Amino acid sequence: MRAYTTIRGPDGREHELVPGDVVGRLHTAALSIDDGRVSEAHAMVSLRDGALRLLALRGVFALDGRRVEEAVLQPGLVVTLAPGVAVEVLDVWLPEAVLGVAEPLRPLPPVCSLVDGRLRVGWKEGATAHIWSTGGGWRVRDDRGTRPLAPGDTVGSLQIVTLPLQDTAPTRQDGLAAPLHLVAHYDSLHVHRRNRLVLTLSGVLARMVCELVLLDGPVAWTLLAAEVWPDADDPQLARMRLDANLARLRAKLRAAGLRTDLVQPTGAGLIELRLQPGNTVEDRT
Repeated sequence: MRAYTTIRGPDGREHELVPGDVVGRLHTAALSIDDGRVSEAHAMVSLRDGALRLLALRGVFALDGRRVEEAVLQPGLVVTLAPGVAVEVLDVWLPEAVLGVAEPLRPLPPVCSLVDGRLRVGWKEGATAHIWSTGGGWRVRDDRGTRPLAPGDTVGSLQIVTLPLQDTAPTRQDGLAAPLHLVAHYDSLHVHRRNRLVLTLSGVLARMVCELVLLDGPVAWTLLAAEVWPDADDPQLARMRLDANLARLRAKLRAAGLRTDLVQPTGAGLIELRLQPGNTVEDRT
């Protein structure tokens, strides 16, 4: 239950990459390229919408001379990272299902850690648990020791499930994805990445996010709903409106190639604007 791609590097060597693996100049990259024109973390393999894709991180790349920030990986594809520096996709394998976690439903990265109840990409020292793929299966190490991991198991509060490939959400590499800059105007919200506008929200969706910017922290859903729909007297109706628009917001974010958990319930009736390190917010309300 593992998706992977085989890519030939500029030196002619073949590399097997899985979702979350990085292509770049760092010697720790899964496909390390010793060339100063290649960024340290140039691009990343991601499992998204049932396909393996290459996503630009700190660099850009080109297909047939055309600069792009994302490409669906398929055999024969040649990706140019810099003039004279290209990699070729030799093979792509996608299973019918992958191992994942529930709430929210998402696939497991090849190596991940449980930190403060949250799943983090990579091996984090001091984590409550560590999970990794062995190629043919999965292993977990926690206070109960090291053991195989299978659907139906639990790791901390995480429930391990089988996830159909078509339901996979984007994979992310913590700390390497290009940071976002949000500009809040109350009735509109602009999301920038690499100094480029990638998403504009308006109306209710913009007001939801802008209210979270104004309130500056996790807030009760009832307070957020009251600010967005001040005329809603029925709490049940307000909650239905909120849930429906949260789903619309996730769809907009997904379509723009952004994190779908930017606005997320935290539990205990709270909702927060979930910013990652490097993300910035400009309040123009």
